[in-house]
Amino acid sequence: MEVHTGEFVCLLGQSGCGKSTFLRLLMGLETPAEGEILLDSRPIKGASLDRGVVFQDYSLFPWMTAGENIRLALQQRFPEWNKKKLREVAMERIREVGLDDSVYQKLPKELSGGMNQRCAIAQAFGIEPSILLMDEPFGALDAVTRARLQDLVLDLWAKQKPQKTVFFVTHDVDEAILLANRIIVLGQSPSNIIYECFIPVDKRPTRDTQFESPYVLQLRNELICQINKDVAARVSQMA
Repeated sequence: MEVHTGEFVCLLGQSGCGKSTFLRLLMGLETPAEGEILLDSRPIKGASLDRGVVFQDYSLFPWMTAGENIRLALQQRFPEWNKKKLREVAMERIREVGLDDSVYQKLPKELSGGMNQRCAIAQAFGIEPSILLMDEPFGALDAVTRARLQDLVLDLWAKQKPQKTVFFVTHDVDEAILLANRIIVLGQSPSNIIYECFIPVDKRPTRDTQFESPYVLQLRNELICQINKDVAARVSQMA
């Protein structure tokens, strides 16, 4: 595949099809057994602050406050900033994700799952990476919190210029359609691309239209059909 700057790419597929492994390759935490992954025409070699990551399990250090977690990431990205600047920007990032200033002084265990994930998003966007990697970041959240954070990520992505390139792993078809302007469906192991689509700007759904638009309904059916056909083929091979 070839992905361009500013695309919001959702990697969709059943559990075990390689979505998270592919993301780890993009992170630089794994190396490919064959082939190569190029970033700006250069092979990826190890982790980099040019790639921000949001995991499903929040990934905040439990012995540090939410503000300290965000400040630590900023310090690594902007070592020339003094303590005052780091604190001010960390506080701004907390506000950007809709949290109260008091969250800065709270430990992760004092926050709800949704609040922890907002902090993780603030941390990832705060270091201003050109690429954002999100590995099922809302999978453990309730439906209402999940919807709010989906809207938050879309809003942050749309506002920042230049727009970040986002790789978002999910197994939720509706989430992929709502967030992405490009969806890539991976088949069962050994993983491969079994379906791919681009969603035009004028066809992108909103939360109000995602269950009413004929285009979206047709796309949802096609995505589910592609995934089910892949599963059926694999089951028949095992029989």
